[in-house]
Amino acid sequence: MDSFFQWLIRSWAENLAVLTGIIYIILSVKQKVSCWFFGILSSVLYFFVFFQSKIYADMLLQIYYVLVGIYGWIHWAGVDANKTIINLPISRISKKNGIYLLLITFLLMLGIAQFLIYFTDSPVPWLDAFTTSLSVTATWMLARKVLEHWIIWVIVDLIYVGLFYYRGLFPSILLFLVYTALAVVGYFEWIKQWKKDQTSPVIL
Repeated sequence: MDSFFQWLIRSWAENLAVLTGIIYIILSVKQKVSCWFFGILSSVLYFFVFFQSKIYADMLLQIYYVLVGIYGWIHWAGVDANKTIINLPISRISKKNGIYLLLITFLLMLGIAQFLIYFTDSPVPWLDAFTTSLSVTATWMLARKVLEHWIIWVIVDLIYVGLFYYRGLFPSILLFLVYTALAVVGYFEWIKQWKKDQTSPVIL
């Protein structure tokens, strides 16, 4: 029991990051603007967790998460001409923009991988680069409330489970298993809402 509490105290940052991360994903499924507060807090905590674990690309990714979190927070709760707060509707991505995003994500992955290989001691540069680049794309799509971002998260979260097992981040394994399940739920919840909203645009 003593060793458990010692581990709990030692891993407080990761455990709190897991807790706030779960709250974040649940609120994002429900399209609550408050999700961004918990997402930002979780990202700040994970910055230090990944630094200690030498997962450098994902460490830097947390800075991006914070910035996009601020953008998403503002963008989700916009105002109309009468200064009334309105909720951003769910949108779908067009095939053309989907191809553009795929190309940008691929180029970003190559750049991150080369940086990790030549300038860090990352033990998993390509895997780290792959998950990081997809996460960048998915987070931006979430900030824009693009439905298809949930599909990307299912793929990324499952890969993260294996990566965190390899690096010994066991509380985070639980978080990303929950993330995977909630991403599936989120996709079906959002597509149901999108079908009800006849005014949703079909662009980014």
